[in-house]
Amino acid sequence: FTKAIEIDPNYAAAYSNRGFSKGNSEDYKGAIEDFTKAIEIDPNYDAYFNRGLAKYDLKDYYGAIADYTKAIEIDPNYAAAYYNRGIAKENLGDLSGACADWRKAANLGDTDAAEWVKNQCN
Repeated sequence: FTKAIEIDPNYAAAYSNRGFSKGNSEDYKGAIEDFTKAIEIDPNYDAYFNRGLAKYDLKDYYGAIADYTKAIEIDPNYAAAYYNRGIAKENLGDLSGACADWRKAANLGDTDAAEWVKNQCN
């Protein structure tokens, strides 16, 4: 991906893919930098969700929530963004907000979210 970026420094997908690889290698700060660059190049690119994942792994739950929220603004039917935002909210002690997000994700077809609603939300 670095070579692709050298060839075309405005290739958002290359930054996003390299960021995903860095995240898989637990280089979350490097991943966030690459996702941020992908967003700068193309604000509608799916890098907000992935950057949220990296922020979550760094226990930056507020930052993760902000990125998941932006991903939802871009695609209001993004079930995984609702699901993950719910998990981040739960980590911050906001079970009511978490349940609302899990319900939305479940309504969009996310079966894991439906299980969380069943087990955690009354």
